[in-house]
Amino acid sequence: MGKNKLARFQENETFALLFQPDFMSLLGGAHPLKGRWHSDFFHNNHPITLELGCGRGEYTVEMAQMFPQRNFIGIDIKGARLWRGAKTATELHLPNVAFVRTKIDVVTALFAPNEVNEIWLTFPDPQPAKWRRRLCSSLFLKRYQQIIENNGIVHLKTDSRNLHQYAKALLLHNHIAPLCASNDLYMEELHKKENSQFLSIKTAYEKLFSAQGYAITYLQFALPTNKAIEEPKDDN
Repeated sequence: MGKNKLARFQENETFALLFQPDFMSLLGGAHPLKGRWHSDFFHNNHPITLELGCGRGEYTVEMAQMFPQRNFIGIDIKGARLWRGAKTATELHLPNVAFVRTKIDVVTALFAPNEVNEIWLTFPDPQPAKWRRRLCSSLFLKRYQQIIENNGIVHLKTDSRNLHQYAKALLLHNHIAPLCASNDLYMEELHKKENSQFLSIKTAYEKLFSAQGYAITYLQFALPTNKAIEEPKDDN
């Protein structure tokens, strides 16, 4: 392990807004803040937005600055990446930010039903050969249904045209109409539309993909919590 990464792991232990729960304890139970994020951490009743697979937390931090009347929580398993977001949020004294280092598979151990208002999936691994690992698969949508409010908004931003098309096909199969779907959000200038300034935030991955000429796709939909979500039978 490089000295730089080790130093980041050590500094992570000092951030009050970064939680690193034991994975096995989450598998067998619940995090102490489950159902208590508003009362015990944020100390307000503002809506909670999750950024899943947040990497360096660019969306979490920048949205927190854009929308001070909302709370934001970034989740990722990579501690060295989370360090950047946690350090920036700490230095900026952002009261509406938290980070959790864990696998997204156990997200239901972190939040109670209806505790989350909105979910962002920012450039997740497209997992071309393993649909079960895709963060927008039916398996993960079922997990999100257990924590998000009814018809809470889910956003998917990705450079993977295949993942974008997969997500749209999954929604179509389950009779969920997208609220917004773009094959190239910058070409269509969606980020310039009223109340869409959050789409202009660019992660490190997005900047890299854009520089390589990849179109950035975007998908937004409301997730009903009382609807059975099924995977298309012909998916692979």
